[in-house]
Amino acid sequence: MTSGLWELVLKGVWTTVQLLVFSTLLAIAVSFVVGVARTHRLWIVRFVAGFYTEVFRGTSALVMIFWVFFVLPVAFGWQLVPMWAGTLALGLTYGAYGSEIVRGALNAVDPAQKEGGIALGFTPWQRLRLIVLPQAVPEMIPTFCNLLIELLKGTALVSVMGMGDLTFSANLVRLALQQSAEIYTYILLIYFVIAFVLTRLMRGLEKRLKAGVGKDPGTEWAARELKRAQTTGVGAAGGAGMGGGAA
Repeated sequence: MTSGLWELVLKGVWTTVQLLVFSTLLAIAVSFVVGVARTHRLWIVRFVAGFYTEVFRGTSALVMIFWVFFVLPVAFGWQLVPMWAGTLALGLTYGAYGSEIVRGALNAVDPAQKEGGIALGFTPWQRLRLIVLPQAVPEMIPTFCNLLIELLKGTALVSVMGMGDLTFSANLVRLALQQSAEIYTYILLIYFVIAFVLTRLMRGLEKRLKAGVGKDPGTEWAARELKRAQTTGVGAAGGAGMGGGAA
């Protein structure tokens, strides 16, 4: 291939990486918000979150891209550029899958851990942040890694909008050179390299997060509460009571 065609492919790689980053950020946000909502104590919150999950898991990502890019402007007058249309469609779709990963990991945490947080006087937000998530997040990473690779491959769907991603650029090069085998072999290798790098990064993140598992996530908070209780006289009163009993 000529340098000009390689430049076209490299621009497609950059577009694919951008789309992957944006849609991943949206998918992660959706995953945690909806996944936590699936475990909420109010049934209406669980129902709405479950309805969202079922709708977006049960629809095609390709059709969702068509709907966002072609139907949304007609129905509501909102015309999105291909990058944001692809980000919205992929982020919402894969976020629905991710929400089930989050829900499963949260429910897998030992209930005794949550009861310990209640005994320490933690609010529901503190129990989630200090006890549940530090134990649940490391268990999500391997499954999230698989979902991230699926999202990488799903970015190829945006080529139907004429967006200059890696797949779209490869098709233009194929038309220019009339060499399908060579071009698509290169593209397969590029996708594999990106996926391999993502896998190694996710494994490193998993090891780093699991290194902190086993520590008491509420130790610092409990220590502060104990110190506060002692300074307000609770500890002194308890000590006086014990001294009187010994006498």
